Amino acid sequence: MKSMLLTAAGALALTAALHGPAAAACDPDYSGVTLTAGSQTGPFIALALQMAAKTWEQKTCGKVNVVEFPFGELYPKYLTAMTAGESTFDVITFAPAWMPDFSPYLSEMPDSVRQGKDWEDIAPVYRDRLMVWDGKHLSQTIDGDLHTLSYRRDLFDDPKEKEAFKAKYGYDLAPPKTWKEYYDIAEFFTRPDQKLWGTAEAFRRGGQQFWFFFTHAASYTNDPQNPGSMFFDPETMDAAVNNPGWVKALDDYIRSVKFSPPGALNFSSGDIRTAFSGGQVAMNFDWGDTGVIAADKTQSKVAGHVGSALTPGSTEIWNHKTKSWDKFDQPVFSPFMAFGGWQAAVPSSGKNVEAAWNYVEWVSNPENSGTATVTGGSGVNPYRLSHFAPDRWLAKMTKEEADEYLAAQRGSLEAKNVALDMRIPGYFSYTEVLEIELSKALAGEETAQQALDSIAEQWNKLTDEFGRDTQLAAYRASMGLPPLKK
Repeated sequence: MKSMLLTAAGALALTAALHGPAAAACDPDYSGVTLTAGSQTGPFIALALQMAAKTWEQKTCGKVNVVEFPFGELYPKYLTAMTAGESTFDVITFAPAWMPDFSPYLSEMPDSVRQGKDWEDIAPVYRDRLMVWDGKHLSQTIDGDLHTLSYRRDLFDDPKEKEAFKAKYGYDLAPPKTWKEYYDIAEFFTRPDQKLWGTAEAFRRGGQQFWFFFTHAASYTNDPQNPGSMFFDPETMDAAVNNPGWVKALDDYIRSVKFSPPGALNFSSGDIRTAFSGGQVAMNFDWGDTGVIAADKTQSKVAGHVGSALTPGSTEIWNHKTKSWDKFDQPVFSPFMAFGGWQAAVPSSGKNVEAAWNYVEWVSNPENSGTATVTGGSGVNPYRLSHFAPDRWLAKMTKEEADEYLAAQRGSLEAKNVALDMRIPGYFSYTEVLEIELSKALAGEETAQQALDSIAEQWNKLTDEFGRDTQLAAYRASMGLPPLKK
């Protein structure tokens, strides 16, 4: 009997050795489950999914396969699979602007996720707005996205630079509060003989260019007196993108090219981070990734000298109702929630919906997401209130860097005139038109007005094709406006 018991014990030990942890160690038990999670080509976002996958696999005994595609391929790959009812993806990560098109094919977030301190920890603009469509929570924010300014403190604080700047421009060198100051500073630091340029922005079609242009436009078109009027007239759904505010913004965006490093027209958002951390530029604006990467001594030549601030504001904003400029005594800051933070969702057609939501919850929990926010290259920026606790940042940044970085992130998120990205059906079609015309304007093939007139004409046609009433209702909802009374 003893021999038989030993044999049985040995068999159990062999089974455990061959098949991994005993079932009791899997919590919950997803043994045999392999999830396929879609992401843009890494490291940004893909790295965060992979980091969380390792610990999720250890915890649940399941597996996660993160598949990566160029950003421009994500929308069609996801939509094609979901409309066909295919189980290609268990988890998709995507732009909030695509939610109107994806929503019919997504499973609703489980009730168990939407409660407790971890749920309340998510910043309200994400939890109550960007994760919701048609009254349902269909996605989970896994990244907080808005544009902030990064600048090199070693240059801005240099007494000689400060003296020379004031002598030339008549005011003190400091992080720019207006776009005029931004371009004065960009001009001042553009020194090709020293391999130094004033700024770097994303200009490449398919390289997330239009969100950088939108940050310029928000300053001149996000009128606090007329909420929701930045992209369209919120009462008629007529395109607003060719008014004088947008023209001024595009003229500015084009102007940025001459203060950027050679080859900047091919820069994507990733390239501007490399330019800043490599010491090529005095400043840029970007999602929070520049600040984290540039502060990392293993990735940056300017670590220890990274400053952060809100993107520039404006003392004049176009009023679409009066068709005139509203003037302000002080700059109005309109930080743009560019992109709005990567979202993760679970297609209804997936074979592992429960496990997929469990993985999404694991990716976004305070501990895993907090680790990702301070990991250079993860692409994850603060979106939970707990992400702003300074302790974990001080392991990666100097106190000055951490204080400014967190102040810029939180100040932008809580700004009174924060500008929201649009979310409407067919967003991909609208932005495709936009990028084609922006590229023509950047190449000098069209003036800013010509490019924007063309965009407005094509946007109005798209709106009619999708259904003006449907688009208007979706646009007003995305801007936080109530339905129009009939």
